[in-house]
Amino acid sequence: MSTPEKIKCLIIGSGPAGYTAAVYAARANLAPVVYAGMQPGGQLTATTEIDNFPGYPQGITGQLMMEDLQKQAERFGTDVRFGTVSEVDLGKRPFAVTIDGEHRIEAEALIIATGATAKYLGLPSEDRFKGYGVSACATCDGFFYRGKDVAVVGGGDTACEEALYLAGLCRKVYMMVRRNVLRASKAMQERVFDTNNIEILWETHVREVLGDKTVNGVNGVLLATGSGERKLAVDGFFLAIGHHPNSELFCRWLETDANGYIKTIPGSSRTGVEGVFACGDVQDPVYRQAVTAAGSGCMAAIDAERYLSEKKH
Repeated sequence: MSTPEKIKCLIIGSGPAGYTAAVYAARANLAPVVYAGMQPGGQLTATTEIDNFPGYPQGITGQLMMEDLQKQAERFGTDVRFGTVSEVDLGKRPFAVTIDGEHRIEAEALIIATGATAKYLGLPSEDRFKGYGVSACATCDGFFYRGKDVAVVGGGDTACEEALYLAGLCRKVYMMVRRNVLRASKAMQERVFDTNNIEILWETHVREVLGDKTVNGVNGVLLATGSGERKLAVDGFFLAIGHHPNSELFCRWLETDANGYIKTIPGSSRTGVEGVFACGDVQDPVYRQAVTAAGSGCMAAIDAERYLSEKKH
């Protein structure tokens, strides 16, 4: 068996949280190594236009932003590698990490920035129009649909929040709910019912997302209701049926909430295992924004630097 590679600071994940952690860790002389994972750059690489990240007055695509962040991290000496973590052992120090089932690493400090994955309906057309009218984040993309008609899928608190946010921007918001009731809290339901430009389509299933990528993207949805199928004209299609944190590898070692988000000590990125830190969407079930992920990545790197400094002394 080969001798494990020894790394001072290992960062798992390459979205805004992981790359920001890398920038700070590299500038602190921690010689960070980043493993990019199955989706280098994270969820933002599937976003066509980002207008709400500070410092880009003309906006920027998610792909270009992640490329810029990677270059910035590498400028300070970060070693960015392509590969996926297949196994971890956080029960001993240094932490044992296996990459792609083969390469073994021993890390003195570990920063988890594996993000979360939005849940989709699984329709081929839904996948086809991602970034062209299909979105899982109203806060990120709602701005592009000012004065237009949009659809929101879901009936929980998240769907209601997304619909209310969009109602402040859009001409009409259709909520597509599979049941004949909302799962959201009573207070949230009342806010939705009291908003004039939100219409709830009860007992409705989405059969297909309609549109043309060569023109304007999404232009409608095909719905199945109790009375048959119908087409509804909309310009945007928003999924609000939840997110899945990419935390499975770590659940044996770290405390998570009921939905799998890694719990951190309030006001820090520290987990229940000393020397292991979590940042970005994998530990944030509330905001899930690029800028908050980047901020928590900064926190994780500072926490890791302090941990390693204290350990050294």
